Amino acid sequence: MTRRFSLPEKLIRLSLLGLAIAMANYGYAQQVETQAADESTVVYEAEFFTQYSPVSVNDMIDRIPGISLALNNGNGGNNSRGLGSGEGEILINGQRTTGKNNEGRSQLSRIAADQVDYIEIIRGTSDNMDIRGGGQVVNVVLLDAESRSSISAEVNMDRLHDSTLDPGAKLSYTGQTGSFNYLFHIEAEPRYDNRFTNESSIDPDGELLETRFQENRRNQTEYETSFNLGYQFEKSMVQFNGLYAQSNPPTDITRTINDFSTGSLITTLEREDEQRDRNNWEIGGDYEYSFDSGSKYRLLFIVNDQDFTYTRDRFDVFSDSEEKDLFLFSAGLDRERIARTSYTFDLGSNQGMELGIEGAQTIRNSDLRLGLSGEGITSDAHGGLVPQVISNASSMVEEIRLENFAIHNWQINDRMSLESALIYETSTITQSGDVSNERDFSFLRPKIDYRFNITQSLQLRATIEKIVSQLSFFDFSATSDNSDDDQNTQAGNPEIAQEQAWNYEMNMEFRLPNSIGVLNTELYYQDLTDVVDRIDVSTSAIDLQSARGNIGAGKRYGANFDASSRLGYLGVPDALLTLRFSVQDSKVMDPFLGTPRRLRWNGRWFARANFRHDIIQHNFSYGFSYFTSARDGSGLTQIDVFDTETEVRDYGLSLFAEKQAFNGITFRFDIQNANDQIRCRERIRFAGATAAGIVEEIEDSCNGNGVKYALKIRQTF
Repeated sequence: MTRRFSLPEKLIRLSLLGLAIAMANYGYAQQVETQAADESTVVYEAEFFTQYSPVSVNDMIDRIPGISLALNNGNGGNNSRGLGSGEGEILINGQRTTGKNNEGRSQLSRIAADQVDYIEIIRGTSDNMDIRGGGQVVNVVLLDAESRSSISAEVNMDRLHDSTLDPGAKLSYTGQTGSFNYLFHIEAEPRYDNRFTNESSIDPDGELLETRFQENRRNQTEYETSFNLGYQFEKSMVQFNGLYAQSNPPTDITRTINDFSTGSLITTLEREDEQRDRNNWEIGGDYEYSFDSGSKYRLLFIVNDQDFTYTRDRFDVFSDSEEKDLFLFSAGLDRERIARTSYTFDLGSNQGMELGIEGAQTIRNSDLRLGLSGEGITSDAHGGLVPQVISNASSMVEEIRLENFAIHNWQINDRMSLESALIYETSTITQSGDVSNERDFSFLRPKIDYRFNITQSLQLRATIEKIVSQLSFFDFSATSDNSDDDQNTQAGNPEIAQEQAWNYEMNMEFRLPNSIGVLNTELYYQDLTDVVDRIDVSTSAIDLQSARGNIGAGKRYGANFDASSRLGYLGVPDALLTLRFSVQDSKVMDPFLGTPRRLRWNGRWFARANFRHDIIQHNFSYGFSYFTSARDGSGLTQIDVFDTETEVRDYGLSLFAEKQAFNGITFRFDIQNANDQIRCRERIRFAGATAAGIVEEIEDSCNGNGVKYALKIRQTF
């Protein structure tokens, strides 16, 4: 009989593990990290990583205990906006990369390890950093040389469960000439996917109505090229970066439907052709000037553009022919322009102030067309089928946003610091096309970030912040629905407003003696208003529709427990184990049923573990990544106007082995989705509105895309 562990047992086991790590033999190991003068910054010199023969900065990062704390994106719902916000940021030479798709974290796999001088984990706050996150910051400092350069190359091959081989490649060229530094990158990333879905439907009495088997094959390769350029003058610095990416995967879908509702088996076949095309580019840059007084002027900007189209054709397949019965087309053009300028100056020996302004223009053009078979005049623009009327199908949404900000940094003493910020934001959202609407918004967003180094090893962090989430402009107009074969489109909502939250966080971080590892406990609470979820926009009782909208107030709270440790006290000094366990809950009033429930996609708990062991004498490494969450679907039940859906996820497991062989060539073999993870969903459809509670049918659907084997060969020249 399989033993099931309750939630308290899991907490006890995690606590015991953390205690065991903390009480481990303090005499272990060499000193691998050093403390900077401010006692809030941990420094890893490049010499420490040499024993692991890293190829890229990513390989170096993977060997740092507790690095996931610095790279953590925060808790759910922190979809804050603006260039000034930053959670888990990456700096290169103390500077951020001003971009959305081409930002600092994307550079880690592109910069060769031999270009690095040291890596810092910055745990304090400072007016010298142009990011304002409540967490930690990773700063990768490159060698300051008159001339240096290197080329990093990677070729890879994926093998899927259907025996498909999918190749890819990456090439990066990075270096410095005098005061000029550069990084050029190009890649072709394989994204082939073959997903199988099995579904069965029963009526309220348990009688079988229908079964479906579907195979979804997407042949996708993403192409991307980018550059990062920087020049250091005597008193100033300028950086530019750019990116262009393209993807146009065709998707073939075959579907077998067995209908038992009439008392006898009727089998039908369907085929679908889907084509997605996406092109996007981005240009970003920043300029910084340092005055003799120590004050600084900064200017940052981003301009980006994304153009995408989606075409779906569905056919009924017969023995000697096929007939199209559905055409669905959607197109969009997203554009964004952001500029931020600020002036930073000292108020005294221990205080600094930053004053500035940020402006942004965000635009989305969208178009949606639906054609069905039947009587009526056909249209070539609707796939040769009969056009269907869709409300709010074509629109342009534009937001003009302006924020004024003031940020004060105060080093209270050598152990305590306080950063306070006040942002006043105004915005105007205008929608034109099928719907005309204009609305003005204003928000006051304060923030306080307090940090106390109780000892050199123990740090307390506390944050109070008002968050205004970024709206998705997809929600303003009608969109295609590819998750439900019985529903082709979803309605839009021109009246949706930004979700807001008061966010309270407290972290206690303990860096274990002798560089063994890091323990961290985080508690958080969020008081939400204007929660964004699905609302009823039905025009009548026989035309039920829902859209994304605001459903009122809510709350979210929880705790995260992290432990990251070298296992030298177990006799394995070059092994690193990282654990996270999170418990969470939330509450909001459901707009359809009028009863309290959890927020959408807010499961009760989840856990993950990452392990790697470097066998240095053989230049060999291996490890695994494991993820699991509540298996009963708690917190993953989504209620809509005419149905409910509950998702149950299997655990996830991935394995890897890596060997550095001749001439510095590294071979890495990954087994992704090693347990052949299956995701299941129960959908209950109602006759009429969900609130009436009259069940029409129950669908059980499970899907998976099989085990993937990946081989990567890398080298730095």
